[in-house]
Amino acid sequence: MSLYEVTVPQMAKMLNNMKAWMAEAEQYAEERGFHPDNYLNARLQMDQFPFSRQLQAACDTAKGSAARLSGQTPPRHEDNEATFEELRARIDTVLTYLAGFSASDFDGWETRLVPLPFLSGKGASAASYATEFALPNFYFHVSMVYGILRHSGVKLGKRAYIGGMQIVDL
Repeated sequence: MSLYEVTVPQMAKMLNNMKAWMAEAEQYAEERGFHPDNYLNARLQMDQFPFSRQLQAACDTAKGSAARLSGQTPPRHEDNEATFEELRARIDTVLTYLAGFSASDFDGWETRLVPLPFLSGKGASAASYATEFALPNFYFHVSMVYGILRHSGVKLGKRAYIGGMQIVDL
């Protein structure tokens, strides 16, 4: 299994799951008579990022991981989304970006060193970057988005978090 297979398709799946959670949150807000943009500043703890920044961080990790693992530079976003609709558009932009990758873009990952932008002059092997940083960081921010919505009363369960799965006959 290549690093492409364990990162890009799975991250795209979870970004789509987040869009579905946002739709559930919008419905929940409508039923209770408040605007879904009220979720944007919701957080689980005061020292954690709010909903909007958690979602942006999940998007950044997805696009950054795909770019870095394939030896490219990720595109930048301004992080200025101020509405649910703008956050949904952010997810769509990242999904479109991820759709432009294929497994062949990751060729050579076995020997690729990935620069760590948060540690100047440092890097990691592509495998270490993917398994020890990118995937845990991505799932952390995705889980925070899910947790904030659940904490805010949105009726989401484990099935909504995990989403669909490829099932085969035995």
